Amino acid sequence: MIATQRWFSLSLNRFNARVEIAMKLILAVIKPFKLDAVREALSEAGISGVTAIEVRGFGRQKGHTELYRGAEYSVDFLPKVKLEIAVSNDQLDVAMEAIMRAANTGKIGDGKIFVIDLEKAVRIRTGETGDDAV
Repeated sequence: MIATQRWFSLSLNRFNARVEIAMKLILAVIKPFKLDAVREALSEAGISGVTAIEVRGFGRQKGHTELYRGAEYSVDFLPKVKLEIAVSNDQLDVAMEAIMRAANTGKIGDGKIFVIDLEKAVRIRTGETGDDAV
C-alpha cells in the first residue's frame, strides 16, 4: 500500500510540474499608416517574421461620421492592422519596445499589444521546432 501511495504521489507531481514556455506570440493592433514604421523597427531589432492582417475595430477611439452623397453616416469600425509575431522569450521586450516606439502617435487609437504563451512552433519545410522554427 505504501508503494502505491508513493507512485500516486510521484504521478501527481509529474502532472503538476510547470512547463517552461520558451516562446511568446505578440498580437499588436496598430494604425494602418504605421505598418511600415513598425516593420522597419522590428527589422532593426532583429525580429524577422511578421504577419500583418487588415482588420476593423473600435475601442476608446469610437468611430466618426462621414458625408457620402449628401447623406451623413456613422463609421463605427475603423481600419486597423493586426500584427502576429512569434518571438523567443529573450526577444519579447525588445520587440514590444520597437512596436511601441514606432506605432506611437500620442493620440487615441494608437493600438494595443497582447502577449500570449506559444507552446510550440514547427517550420513546415524543414520540420524544425521551437525557437529554431521561428
